[in-house]
Amino acid sequence: MADGLEVVVYDNFSTGQHRFLEAIEGSPRVHVLTGDVLDAHALREAMEGCDTVFHLAANADVRHGLEDPSRDLKQNTLATFTVLEAMRATGVRRILFASSGSVYGEPDIAPTPEDCPFPVQTSLYGASKLAGEALIQAYCEGYGFTGVILRFVSILGERYTHGHLFDFSRALRANPDALTVLGDGRQRKSYLYVGDCIDAVVLLDAVHTAPGVSAYNLGTDEVSDVDASVRAVCRHLGVRPRIEYTGGQRGWIGDSPLIHLDCSRLRARGWRPRLTIAEAVDRTLGWLDANEWVFEARAVR
Repeated sequence: MADGLEVVVYDNFSTGQHRFLEAIEGSPRVHVLTGDVLDAHALREAMEGCDTVFHLAANADVRHGLEDPSRDLKQNTLATFTVLEAMRATGVRRILFASSGSVYGEPDIAPTPEDCPFPVQTSLYGASKLAGEALIQAYCEGYGFTGVILRFVSILGERYTHGHLFDFSRALRANPDALTVLGDGRQRKSYLYVGDCIDAVVLLDAVHTAPGVSAYNLGTDEVSDVDASVRAVCRHLGVRPRIEYTGGQRGWIGDSPLIHLDCSRLRARGWRPRLTIAEAVDRTLGWLDANEWVFEARAVR
């Protein structure tokens, strides 16, 4: 919108919040439509007149995948197929797809580059995202689409309502005396501030216009372990709880003990993250303080 573009937001608001859009909903250049990505007819109607799709919708509850295996298939893979078919029907030929560092499973190479051989998939979420990538690659080859695959690490910052910092903050607000941590607390992950993530997406949207597919890792060059996040939340809230670990290197089946992506391909485009992981954590915790209503909003879903 800041660039003078007309924007269509299409969301079923199963996890998203209408309140996040209050500042823009009055603009004549934004159209907020409530609909499910699996509703092919409604999606085609919403897409009419657009020239680029930013496909960000997905089931992000990675650790609950085995409880309902069909959810990742439907909301990640089949939803991506529905998006691509809607694009084909309406003449849209450019897509930027929110994939995940989870597609690398538990690789032997760290930091992990985009051309790393894919190991055996360890989570239904990662497998469903990788299947979505393959569909996009095939549509780029078969129908002349332009596809940009964005393999995100976990995103922190404003409007953060899902993830370990949210879970720790909610748990310690309810009970400041004890906290359960999945795994052994030594799992190491990279995280990225949402503003830096958006800067990268906008940059890649501008540079990729020709037919074909490209893939990029989006993350920082550093990693942080779960215990560091626990300490940050406890320090922020001023609590000293008893920490109870569930044990093992993984918090759940499919949880990689290390997610550290090689982002040199993106950096070669001139992009650099502005915030460190620690700064992004602090920014996130400050936003949660100012928006405590999100804890209740998630609780009632």
